[in-house]
Amino acid sequence: MKVVIIGGVAGGATAAARIRRLDESAEIVVFEKSGYISYANCGLPYYIGGEIEDREALTLQTPESFYARFRVVMKVRHEVVEIDVKDKNVTVKDLSDGRTFRENYDKLIISTGARPVKPAFSGIDNPRIFTLRTVEDTLAIKNFTEERSPKSAVVVGGGFIGIEVAENLRRLGIGVTLVEAAPQVMAPFDGDMASILHTELRKNGVNLLLGTMVEGFSEEGGVTVNLKDRPSVTADMAVLAIGVAPDTSLAERAGLKLGIKGSIVTDEHMRTSAPDVYAVGDAAQIKNFVTGKEGLISLAGPANKQGRVAADNVCGKDSRYSGGQGSSVIKLFGLTAACTGINERTAKSLGMDAESVVLSPLNHAGYYPGGSVMTMKVVFERGSFRLLGAQIIGRDGVDKRIDVIATALRAGLSATELAELDLAYAPPYSSAKDPVNMAGYIIENIRDGIVRQWHIADAERIVADSGVTLLDTRTEEEFARGHIEGFINIPVDDLRDRLSELDSARPVYLICQSGLRSYVASRILSGNGFETYNFSGGYRFYSQVKCDRESALLSLPCGKDID
Repeated sequence: MKVVIIGGVAGGATAAARIRRLDESAEIVVFEKSGYISYANCGLPYYIGGEIEDREALTLQTPESFYARFRVVMKVRHEVVEIDVKDKNVTVKDLSDGRTFRENYDKLIISTGARPVKPAFSGIDNPRIFTLRTVEDTLAIKNFTEERSPKSAVVVGGGFIGIEVAENLRRLGIGVTLVEAAPQVMAPFDGDMASILHTELRKNGVNLLLGTMVEGFSEEGGVTVNLKDRPSVTADMAVLAIGVAPDTSLAERAGLKLGIKGSIVTDEHMRTSAPDVYAVGDAAQIKNFVTGKEGLISLAGPANKQGRVAADNVCGKDSRYSGGQGSSVIKLFGLTAACTGINERTAKSLGMDAESVVLSPLNHAGYYPGGSVMTMKVVFERGSFRLLGAQIIGRDGVDKRIDVIATALRAGLSATELAELDLAYAPPYSSAKDPVNMAGYIIENIRDGIVRQWHIADAERIVADSGVTLLDTRTEEEFARGHIEGFINIPVDDLRDRLSELDSARPVYLICQSGLRSYVASRILSGNGFETYNFSGGYRFYSQVKCDRESALLSLPCGKDID
């Protein structure tokens, strides 16, 4: 059996190694357009900023090392320019000398990945404008920063690559303006959670222009970025990180069935519409594990899993890919931000009756030194309490908790069953009630009618309602440092002695710093005949979102911190 693989990075390299492990006699040839194989895409921005110092560390394998271990022929700087699915061959161009040749296959795996979106803006060919996908792209940016010593840069796009590039350019002392067309960075997060990321970016010197469209470029003074309804921004360099699109022109010309954004339609075996042709990675359309709908997930983990599934099926195994759920994590200066599943915005746009809880637990036991606050948002479906997703932002322990919830989601656990998870505890690492358990307890209370919530989206309406009581249960000192206009202050420990100050005929909307004391207060009030609603997330969360919104309007940094 002869297997040809187009693309030698995540999905393609994984497929090649897996096929060899399953079939020692298979002939395997991989064609990679760039000069590198099996390189660490996700590490590229950190080489630019010097966090990763050794250029060789980016390359996990070389053609020589891959051949020595797996006897796979890796041909770099070889571009497949045509696929003939009828006669089962590919036409290949050797980029070193320009010659072309054909290569036959019994099985073909397409792992062409995604290409950076590069709109046809005026001035887009300015040599000071970069994209970041390959090692070559990384070296071009690195060389420019070392040789030209730029003082300023514009990063267009606030997704994973844009954020990581912005951080690493700031690490070099370069002034960064980040332009994002959406009203927030990091689309997998809900806007309220993204506000924490906005604050961290501004605190670290990133000029954040949200809800701002780029209209073109010119070469005045380096790179001038022309913006819609805003003054232009001039910098020494620019990096386009607007997003990626499946790189599927080959598949389209070959007549393969295409789906979302031109991606290659695949089944659960990663088979395409053509016999003996498979597709994996960013170029392939897959199922979203949570929604069951067709989708695209451009992440290394899913690409590697799909490469393994395709390889299994090439070798006669019945292996299936059950879909992706978008589990991801990113470092953003001093924060870690992670998510899995779908966010509340997406759930509601799909017509789901979604609800969420927001909590701010410490990453480990409060009495153990060095604890820090993380903000967690867990999304679930009302009625069924089906777990839909989660977002967590903090300094330590974020990756651990998101992986626990990602596993629960994959296992089909309900949101309330998070309370039952038996998780490891020692004071330096967690609390006896782990933050994931705490989220489950809150959702249990909602299910059982023990607590009713109000959210930040309800704040304007509720504060304007003259028929309700607004109660802040923090200490007088905390209240004096900042509170929501219209709220009265009765500390939770004084509440039982001051019930006469409240009208039991009015619904009471409560808030405290994190949501815990106001929950205790709501139980006291409920036990005395009051109708109560507890704020999800606490005043810390409310003030963070409010500060971010004001900062966006005034173009000023926000001084709030999640701690």
